[in-house]
Amino acid sequence: MQEETPQETPRKKRHLLLRIDSWIDSTVWNAGFRLAVWWEDITIFFRRFRVRGWKKAVFEVLGECMTWGTVGSVLMLALALPAFEDTKGNWRAQSDFAVTFLDRYGNEIGHRGIIHEDSVPIDELPDTLIKAVLATEDRRFFDHYGIDFLGLARAMTINAQAGGVVQGGSTLTQQLAKNLFLSNERTIERKIKEAFLAVWLECNLSKKEILRLYLDRAYMGGGTFGAAAASQFYFGKNITDINLAESAMLAGLFKAPARYAPHVNLPAARARANEVLTNLVQGGLMTEGQVIAARLNPASVVDRAQVRAPDFFLDWAFDEVQRIAAPFAQHSLIVRTTIDMGLQQAAEESVESSLRQYGESYKVKQGAIVMIENGGAVRAMVGGRDYGESQFNRATKALRQPGSSFKVYTYSAAMEKGFKPDSVISDAPITWRGWSPQNYGRSYSGRVTLLTAIAKSINTVPVRLAKDELGTEIIAATAKKMGVETPIRTDKTMPLGTSEVTVLDQATAYAVFPAGGMQSRRHGISQILNYDGDILYDFGRDAPPAKRVLTEQANASMNYMLTQIPIIGTARKAALDNGIVVGGKTGTTQAYRDAWFVGFTGDYTTAVWFGNDDYTSTNNMTGGSLPAMTFKRLMDYAEQGIEHRAIPGIENPLLGQKAKPSAETAKPDDNALPPLIRPRSLSAEVTRLLKSLGEKFDKAPPLKLPAPGGKVADAATEANNAAN
Repeated sequence: MQEETPQETPRKKRHLLLRIDSWIDSTVWNAGFRLAVWWEDITIFFRRFRVRGWKKAVFEVLGECMTWGTVGSVLMLALALPAFEDTKGNWRAQSDFAVTFLDRYGNEIGHRGIIHEDSVPIDELPDTLIKAVLATEDRRFFDHYGIDFLGLARAMTINAQAGGVVQGGSTLTQQLAKNLFLSNERTIERKIKEAFLAVWLECNLSKKEILRLYLDRAYMGGGTFGAAAASQFYFGKNITDINLAESAMLAGLFKAPARYAPHVNLPAARARANEVLTNLVQGGLMTEGQVIAARLNPASVVDRAQVRAPDFFLDWAFDEVQRIAAPFAQHSLIVRTTIDMGLQQAAEESVESSLRQYGESYKVKQGAIVMIENGGAVRAMVGGRDYGESQFNRATKALRQPGSSFKVYTYSAAMEKGFKPDSVISDAPITWRGWSPQNYGRSYSGRVTLLTAIAKSINTVPVRLAKDELGTEIIAATAKKMGVETPIRTDKTMPLGTSEVTVLDQATAYAVFPAGGMQSRRHGISQILNYDGDILYDFGRDAPPAKRVLTEQANASMNYMLTQIPIIGTARKAALDNGIVVGGKTGTTQAYRDAWFVGFTGDYTTAVWFGNDDYTSTNNMTGGSLPAMTFKRLMDYAEQGIEHRAIPGIENPLLGQKAKPSAETAKPDDNALPPLIRPRSLSAEVTRLLKSLGEKFDKAPPLKLPAPGGKVADAATEANNAAN
């Protein structure tokens, strides 16, 4: 066999490479040719469906609608995802609890929760009640899947014709979703979540289950929840025994329970019931002949005095009970709370009178208050002007910017670092990462003490402290240690109160100051008992001890500065008439959307907020105006007839007592709120004396009386023998 020459080997390699290159070229060309043929076939096929003229315009519009509809659906789903977090786990856990609440003195003040296994099955409810509810709240309940687009379009048309909201478009399922998972806050985000959750409920529950949950969970006025409880409260009878007129009255309560509660306004309740009867006829569920008897003989109600339950407080306390009692085997409970109904009514009247007198001039519609006694017990909570109108608790759930009332956390951190009230710092223009805050009035004072800066609510000073001395992380950590539970942003504007908090947060944190720098240990539950009287939880026994938050020196410095604000600063309208020393801080947010005053004495800490649910601006309302006046009105009442405690670092609780003006020089303050007079009660000395006497009687041995014949018998035995 002839061997290859050295010249032939490279030539064969070249031929091999050429063949490979040729194969690649032909393969790529063939693939491209076939793809072109395939694309041409597809094009020819779809040319059959090509439209022209007006049809093309229709298809273009439909295509755009589908595109933007898909984008909108993805966006709404992203917004609704947080709502689905509430559906994880046992979202029906509330149904396991039936709680009776007592005030601090042991008086019954309300109920929350319901054991659904013991509630009336939907099939046993009167047919008249079911029809009345569906005719009024959701006529197409059995035809839609959570969202009624036809009903929504009808409601939008009617509202447009009326020039206002006269008819709602929410289905019964959407209302249940709101009651179960959401708040009453009127925002677009909440409506989107509500729609998705309504569909989720329809997927997971039957129509009967949805209707039963709705009838069990809805607020019905008078502190009652659920149609069964309302029937007992208003008519004194079991819900299975109510007639058509009573069913119509109950069905009319779902729209506005406070306005149509029959024990408050019977004529309005009967007029509303008459509308429900008309709905039954218009919806084709009953004839006019069937409802005429109910029109002629409207429902009568049990004669009750108007009951004012502390509903906002009870909602918050019920959440606390579920958190504390979740591990307990028994969920039918009696709970002794910390609320003082005298202070609660005074707080409600203070908010209402403030809004009634100044709401129109200041263009403000809502307010909230939380009062905490030194020691952490929540004595009063007002979450809004009218619970029946809106059950959204603005004291515990509304996140609002605190404005300058947030500055106490910056100054507290500064005191912890070694600053003093007389430490001097520059009030001059400052720029921090492109942001240049300005003072109210756009003026600067040069070098000032920290006392002057906080009293005059100067903006540049806390920003300078945060920028040059502290950092926003330390300020946020200080606020968290003091009791602010809402997550705090640490951006550059945070020292001026741009990170949202709740009224409860502010009251909890400020209560550290009269507590001597210790945690305030805010709580609304004193004891939890079962119906056998066994104590399952006791705050004094089971709650962890308070930890120190501020050093004694830092706390004393803060108390000194804060007690000067009602004297030389922005909170002069918060000074009490009886001269008791008050400390606190005002807060006003951008565009006057929120106004705050959070203050304290040695006895109580109270946070007051005023604003609007839709975040519209007020008419130049500042924290030193209506909030400070409302604080003064409530605290003047609360401080009557009690033994006063001193603020730590302020030796005399009456140090700020002012000389009373004479009758000749005294002038009425036209802008003052009407005072509240606290009912006369036993003094602290008399109370202690009676308590000590009671303890002595408890420890005394049984009284012995001489029996006939010279024998000695127990007095109780003698009394028993005499009775027999």
